[in-house]
Amino acid sequence: MTEYSPVDLLVRNAEQIARRAHEGQFRRDGLTPYVVHPRAVAARVAGDVVAEAVAWLHDVLEDTDETADTLAAAGVPTQVIDSVKRLTKTKGAEYQAYLAIIRKDPIARKVKMADMLANLSDNPTERQIRKYAKGLLILLDNDG
Repeated sequence: MTEYSPVDLLVRNAEQIARRAHEGQFRRDGLTPYVVHPRAVAARVAGDVVAEAVAWLHDVLEDTDETADTLAAAGVPTQVIDSVKRLTKTKGAEYQAYLAIIRKDPIARKVKMADMLANLSDNPTERQIRKYAKGLLILLDNDG
């Protein structure tokens, strides 16, 4: 039996939750399993265990039946849940206000940038290219 460190278990648990939560969901093309996206985001932040866990979970509150309470019950640490909550868009939220919240959380900021880069590498529309380019500039701006 393979033994995993607590650090490895954090990422493995987040991955398992994401795989289960996104089961049956697909990307825009209707063919690619959705979980390919959080895997790509997690790969972009590899080496930062908390960011990897957040990356795996970054869309579960927005796009699945998972809640902050179910994540906590599954053993996800508060720090990870808090960053996932910041990354979760609420209906009617203004995009720049949403990014302003993310900017204040270094983990959420790192994961959101990885998310945008993953989306830009996944056959984006012209509108998405403009949106993510603007978003990346906002998140990279150290003065704002």
